[in-house]
Amino acid sequence: MDQKLEGLATKLGLKFKNPELLERVFIHRSYLNENKNRQLEHNERLEFLGDAVLELAVTEYLYLHYKHPEGVLTNWRSAIVRGKSLSDEAKKLELDILLMTSRGEAKNTGKAKDLLLANCFEALIGAIYIDQGYKTAFDFVEKYVIYKLDDVISGGQHIDPKGRFQELAQEKWSITPSYTVISEAGPDHNKQFKVGLYLNDKLISEGEGSSKQTAQVEAAKAALDIWETIVL
Repeated sequence: MDQKLEGLATKLGLKFKNPELLERVFIHRSYLNENKNRQLEHNERLEFLGDAVLELAVTEYLYLHYKHPEGVLTNWRSAIVRGKSLSDEAKKLELDILLMTSRGEAKNTGKAKDLLLANCFEALIGAIYIDQGYKTAFDFVEKYVIYKLDDVISGGQHIDPKGRFQELAQEKWSITPSYTVISEAGPDHNKQFKVGLYLNDKLISEGEGSSKQTAQVEAAKAALDIWETIVL
């Protein structure tokens, strides 16, 4: 096994029975497009499996430790398994150093890079599950994902700002907010969007982000911050 892969396994406290599984975690489809002579398999099937194991592990943990309604638990789960959260953990484990992609993919930054790393993180969970079993995979998820739960709850990261603002606006004015892209800038792989939140035709707030959805959420957060001062 490659020394860097051995180093990762040691850091995780794991000894893989099948080292090829760990190697596959870091092989992106684009890498094979540029190395067609190598008889390797990319990580998408492991990612598919890891995504399911991740969701099951988090769901099991929430079910066993909390008596809250389904909707609350679903929001908590969504907050800690979202792509940015997983990519942040991948960076902490330095998975980005091991990831093998095409030269073009290697230039990605921002949201595109985060997606690659989140997928790699899920593939790692899939590999651990196959090689070590569910208990070890669960322990990994608990250590590197579920530990964020207290911060998510205390920081309100599980609350959907768009949904909350819509509830308030409909209750007070019977108006459903709308969102419009005001501007966008940057190359295709790293765009930045500015979105406006409107009640009828009145601009209430603006938000920016690397996707329209993210910018909408930021605009909703800004609107909630000034909720008491909004006059139509």
